[in-house]
Amino acid sequence: MRPVSPAEFDALVRRLREAGCVWAEDESRLLVEGADSPEALAGLVDRRVAGEPLEHLLGWAEFCGERIGVRPGVFVPRSRTALLVSAAVAVTGPAATVVELCCGSGAVTSALAGRLTTPRLVAAVDLDPTAVACARRNLADLAVPVLCGDLFAPLPAACRGALDLVVANAPYVPTTALPLLPPESRWHEAPVALDGGPDGLAVLRRVATTAPRWLAPGGHLVVEVGEDQVDELRTVLTGVGLVPEVVRDGDLGATVMTACRPACAGHRRNGPAGMAGRRTEN
Repeated sequence: MRPVSPAEFDALVRRLREAGCVWAEDESRLLVEGADSPEALAGLVDRRVAGEPLEHLLGWAEFCGERIGVRPGVFVPRSRTALLVSAAVAVTGPAATVVELCCGSGAVTSALAGRLTTPRLVAAVDLDPTAVACARRNLADLAVPVLCGDLFAPLPAACRGALDLVVANAPYVPTTALPLLPPESRWHEAPVALDGGPDGLAVLRRVATTAPRWLAPGGHLVVEVGEDQVDELRTVLTGVGLVPEVVRDGDLGATVMTACRPACAGHRRNGPAGMAGRRTEN
């Protein structure tokens, strides 16, 4: 593709900005880089103006410093979910046995692989076959099995009581709030990745109540959650015998809950204390 002239680039930026793209200049540059012909660029721009997620058009999303492959229909990993990764790393020791639920593109597993010390990545799981296919491509080099099924159900029985870390960026948007999401989410991401039921906690309750049967003593469940859902989820976690903590990052606008299956008096030794710029509470 021939280089885009400054005038053509400025026109592209104006068109994206008029369509409501906040980062129109950055998006324009990425679209130009991703097109192999003027016709291809025009098509990408038309689709972006029509509301398709930029990441679906490019075929990748940036997450925790990596390019994660995504495809139409697959949940695009959000920057705020970096807190889920860092909170998981903070509570997990070396040689951890790890499972990701509601894995989507597999972005969290991919990020954890480079941050945990010699992890054993047992599996990533998702209910959506489109997401499973996407995650399998992203995690192929790590040889991580990606299983299609409902939460813990596809895991081998040998994992019961043996997992050091279970992470889940499960859907937590209340059903009534779905119409308030940006159009690119409502129209182009699978509803199963967004809809958390009447109060947003339908899936997270199931994760929380089932996790104790799968966690090893001293193991942790780490989930992303809405700020207004913290108290209710804390009650659920405490009720099944887990010890919850809340981690917040104001810059990311993110809230994460970690929950430990107690093993001994020192079970907090690897807790999230000391995460710079983040607040934790019981």
